[in-house]
Amino acid sequence: MSTYIAVVLVIYRRHMPTSATLGGGRWVADDLLAIPGVAQVRTAYMEYSEPSIATQLKAFDADGITDVLVIPLLLTVSDHSLDDIPAICGQSHDPKLLAQLASENIEVYHPKADIQFSPTLDFSGLVRANLARRADKLLGKRASDDTRTGLVLVGYGSAEFDDEWTAFFEETRRHAEEDLGVVASTHAWCGHLVDYSRKPTVDAINKMLEQTDQVVVVPQLVSYDPMFQERIVGRATKESADPSRVLYSADAILPDPEVGNWVVRISNELLNAQEKQAS
Repeated sequence: MSTYIAVVLVIYRRHMPTSATLGGGRWVADDLLAIPGVAQVRTAYMEYSEPSIATQLKAFDADGITDVLVIPLLLTVSDHSLDDIPAICGQSHDPKLLAQLASENIEVYHPKADIQFSPTLDFSGLVRANLARRADKLLGKRASDDTRTGLVLVGYGSAEFDDEWTAFFEETRRHAEEDLGVVASTHAWCGHLVDYSRKPTVDAINKMLEQTDQVVVVPQLVSYDPMFQERIVGRATKESADPSRVLYSADAILPDPEVGNWVVRISNELLNAQEKQAS
């Protein structure tokens, strides 16, 4: 049987949990190593941090690894998941894309090992439960049957995949309205698409304040980064028309035990399917 490795990719080295702790303290690496054929589990970072994806792929080659499973811990489809990460793994010949990565000092490496990529987190369905848990924790502070509650989801956004991001957030909001009983919801982007401006978030909060008694603001970001949860979203809540009616916690999707469970489950499914296809 071929040897496989699950590589958990994270974007921000300083703030995202590692493969050992992304599940809220569960040793996900140990669970992955229990999968037949898995010999190594490593964490790699896509941008500006070591160990980079290229560094880990080189290490796999040096250790004689034949197959690598790459698991991008990303919320939904984006240029990172469809373009950048495959290119960094030597799976693209697009000169424009490769030049862009080079300009950002992101190393590209074509490994000897065969590469397989997992889907992003939205594929798993765990985002719905994660949002309900985090929002419900905030609502518990001011629970009342006759209080009209609005919801604002704040995400990074994507210029290239705006339709897909919008559809995903609209679906997530519909689920939240069902699960939490909120009477109205909207979403706002906070990333490069809006030049990291607080204004879209402030506007979204004020829109909900006009329609409801209180507003729950939830950052739909995979990991905690003070630039987003504090300086953008956090300050936006304070700059809203009535901060006293805004409920907010500077948290993120991770850590969440279900993310760890999903990583192990999707690894099992993809590696088993590949083994059957090869036999």
